[in-house]
Amino acid sequence: MAIRKRLLQLFFLVIIGSAAFLAWRILGSDTIFEESKKALYIRTGSDFARVQSQLQKGGFITHAGLFNKLASVKGYTDATIQPGKYVIEKGSSINGIINLLKSGKQTPVTLVISKIRTREGLIKKLAENFECESAIISNFINSNDSLHSFAVDTNTVMSLIMPGSYNILWNASFQTIFKTLHQEHQKFWTTERLKNAADLGFTPQQVYTIASIVEEETNKEEDKGKIASVYINRLNQGMALGADPTIKFALRDFELRRIYEKHLFVKSPYNTYQNKGLPPGPICTATEKTIDAVLNAPATNYLFFVAKPDFNGYSNFAETYSEHLRYAKAYQQALDTLMRKKAEGRQ
Repeated sequence: MAIRKRLLQLFFLVIIGSAAFLAWRILGSDTIFEESKKALYIRTGSDFARVQSQLQKGGFITHAGLFNKLASVKGYTDATIQPGKYVIEKGSSINGIINLLKSGKQTPVTLVISKIRTREGLIKKLAENFECESAIISNFINSNDSLHSFAVDTNTVMSLIMPGSYNILWNASFQTIFKTLHQEHQKFWTTERLKNAADLGFTPQQVYTIASIVEEETNKEEDKGKIASVYINRLNQGMALGADPTIKFALRDFELRRIYEKHLFVKSPYNTYQNKGLPPGPICTATEKTIDAVLNAPATNYLFFVAKPDFNGYSNFAETYSEHLRYAKAYQQALDTLMRKKAEGRQ
């Protein structure tokens, strides 16, 4: 009788121990990745086997068999898989991971847009950050038919892109992504800004194009308004813009340090030495500050500007060509001296 009692006690201890061990496996940490958190990306159309494989290969789970059994019990199957980006904390349990994936509570992608110069650059940026394929993005952005409802074309589409941070779901459709970008553009163009653009005689797209040139000309906020005034004055007087950054854009050589005479003959609608008026569209994304610098450009008689010879990043502005030539000569001499010293230093 005593032996039977001891066996019964031992049996219950085994049951309790097994249950405790199983609970520990289910509720305890099952991750083995080193980061404090790690993102799991589940593509649209993924089945359970693919998700389980991703979890195991990524170090999110170590006990695939237990994961499979618990997922079945909790109803996480092919039919309930929800695609998206899921951020899993280090130390998460199998139970917690299944609950997260089944809930569909994604962590949005924080898309950070700074300076992008071309449509190709925008396509690449979006394809790198979201599930949608680059071919789908490219077909949309390079189609005037697709862009028509947004009142832009393939030349002016970049005028819709406002630098900043956007929180968008990783598996969002491209139409959703583009509408989000467009909404930020519409939010920026307030009634007051639209009036300022109209008072200058420009459309928002034209203001953005001018701002994109200013953006490439300087990083100095104090000079942006004055540089904008130069281009506005040239446009109003029927002069060619003669903007060096448009030559770089035409050549698609954004590392070009100096513009030589030979560069000015490139055949392109973006060559503002050969073609009067604004180029067909922006040459890069423009910040809100730079756009506002154009909208609020001071009234000046400036028609020329050139970098100061002390290379502090600021420019000298001139109303006459003769005055400009003096400034340009001083800068050129300083630049030649600097280049000569650098050459001597390499010898």
